[in-house]
Amino acid sequence: MATGQPSVHLNFQAFLNGWLIRLHDLFDQLSVAVRPENIHKSDDQHQTLIDQVLLHYKQYNEEKSIAAREDVFLLFSPPWFTSFERALLWIGGFKPSLVFKILNGAVKDLTEEQQIRMEIVKAETRSEERELTQTMAMIQENIAAGPLLILARRAQNMVDGEASAEREAAMRTLHTGMLVALETADGLRAKTVRKVLEILSPIQTVQLLAGTAEFELRIRRSGLEWDQRRVNSE
Repeated sequence: MATGQPSVHLNFQAFLNGWLIRLHDLFDQLSVAVRPENIHKSDDQHQTLIDQVLLHYKQYNEEKSIAAREDVFLLFSPPWFTSFERALLWIGGFKPSLVFKILNGAVKDLTEEQQIRMEIVKAETRSEERELTQTMAMIQENIAAGPLLILARRAQNMVDGEASAEREAAMRTLHTGMLVALETADGLRAKTVRKVLEILSPIQTVQLLAGTAEFELRIRRSGLEWDQRRVNSE
């Protein structure tokens, strides 16, 4: 199993550059749609834009899944992200519960029933986040710190072929465990968004998507500026 493949990095970097340009275009459309004079447009008009944005995120997740199967280790500290973006990651992406923070800032007119339903989804999401965090900790402790550490200690007493074979087997085990954790986390992210959108009206969904796109573009811009300042100061 090869890791750190340049093609994975470069291919996803090229995809991400184009994806972010398109996200900016969609954010402009979302921003127009949430203006006071436009919020009363028909649900069908809002739904068309919603479908475009959700398809855009679906394409991102598909490309991410391809990259993860090739080299999952890259997804836990993606070189295509800024240092600021990487600092915000949780198991290869944003925490699913982040959507509730964005929701609070972007959607102000939830009904009492919507608020109750949203609190239920929030509690379920945070419970599953805790379980996944514990699972990831176990993977790191039981696989990485176990077999790989033992192998490192034994390496000087092993012939090259034997050490290489055992190391490769240990890395495959680690890769599999981390891939399962990432796919489970991605599944939770998708499930949380799906449940939230089921509660919202079309215009509320547009507001949430606008807030989400703004958040992603803002941390990207801030991360680039931060990294550039750091380079200039060196």
